[in-house]
Amino acid sequence: MKTASFDDGEFSRNLVRLAVPIAMQSLVMNALNAVDVLMIGQLGETAIAAVGLAGQVFFLMSLFLFGVGSGSAIFSAQFWGRDDLPNVRRVLGLALLLGIGGSAVFSLVAVLAPAAVLSLYSHDPAVIAAGSRYLRVVGLCYVPTAISIVFAMVLRSVRQVKAPMFVSIVALSLKTALAYALIFGHFGAPTMGIMGAAVATVIARLVECGLILALTYHFQLPAAARPAELLDINRDLVGRFLRTSAPVVLGEVLWSLGITVYSAIYARIGTEAIAATNIASTIESVAMVPLFGIGNAAAILLGNRIGAGRADGARRDARRLLLLAVALGAGMGALILLVRGPLLTLYRISPEAQGYARSVLLILACALWIKAANLMMIVGILRSGGDTRFALAADTGPLWTIGIPMALLGAFVLHLPVYWVVLMVMSDEIVKFVIGTLRVRSGRWIHNVVQSIPQAEG
Repeated sequence: MKTASFDDGEFSRNLVRLAVPIAMQSLVMNALNAVDVLMIGQLGETAIAAVGLAGQVFFLMSLFLFGVGSGSAIFSAQFWGRDDLPNVRRVLGLALLLGIGGSAVFSLVAVLAPAAVLSLYSHDPAVIAAGSRYLRVVGLCYVPTAISIVFAMVLRSVRQVKAPMFVSIVALSLKTALAYALIFGHFGAPTMGIMGAAVATVIARLVECGLILALTYHFQLPAAARPAELLDINRDLVGRFLRTSAPVVLGEVLWSLGITVYSAIYARIGTEAIAATNIASTIESVAMVPLFGIGNAAAILLGNRIGAGRADGARRDARRLLLLAVALGAGMGALILLVRGPLLTLYRISPEAQGYARSVLLILACALWIKAANLMMIVGILRSGGDTRFALAADTGPLWTIGIPMALLGAFVLHLPVYWVVLMVMSDEIVKFVIGTLRVRSGRWIHNVVQSIPQAEG
């Protein structure tokens, strides 16, 4: 029996081939998002808080879409493992119906009732007013964003990772360039402040949607389905898809709601606190880039293995990927500690907010290896094996029963500074790590969810 070493040439080549483009896409996305935050940061703490809180609506929607996309990726990867392209396209059709329907609801809320939503997070009238104007504009691009995310997730699950990478880099680069011009009035553009960032976001999302559709159908990639193929959905597939995917969608929604509760708690502590946590979270997101790439590559490789009936190989690869995630997480945490000082000097925030951000980054850096392992186990391993109900419990249970109560205790009972509240919140990650590790080691996470679905004819 092989040990969990990294000497399997095929495993390493496939991992690099898949992880690098995904990580590069994530790097560009997070780096340019960091640039956006930096540009908005030049406008002051109110602007940072307004855009950060308005972004919570998009965050909720994107996590819902990630849940739908992840559910479809479970099936797509396993169908691809057994060379069943027609069923891959049927899964794409299901995901599009769910994604477009859900994003339309979010769009209506953002456009019609932005102030009501933002008042849940903050009592600052200036923050609510600025955030409402921003949210009403960016809400217009939610449906095209849903289409882009679903196509990208399905393409990745069948090992087509370059097209989503290219599209994302082009769209996000355009967004940053337009934001620079429209926020500050460069290159003859009007000076629009945070509204310039909103307009840039809408234009870039529309371009992103058009590009991914154009590339998919021009090059006849596996997701280039005809309308008849997308709608050729049988009852057996729908039932199995919903039973397996519903816990993923519910898990993403509950997790994202929990994260927004954290944001609301930090905002109630004070404007300096929410500004500090937004900046620290942005920096942490950039550090998570390699882990995001490895986690998504894991979902693809493990799903393909399970669909092809190679459960032993999937179990061995899962152990390798978990060890790699821990090592990379520790390394990226150390890097944050080295660069946090110089990075924070780039933001025009008060000395109090900067001190908060420095302390929050210290905590996030030290806990990064645990968060990396949890990302790998929940997203990369358990879900790829169809173990979605356990993943739901392991991901959201500690969040709502430990993390949020600890945040409420620290903020409103003990009245602690925001960095101590963040430290208390990390207790849910520790519990999640223990639960996930035991499940992965047991091997009971492997389920071939497509085995009983008949092979489709092309």
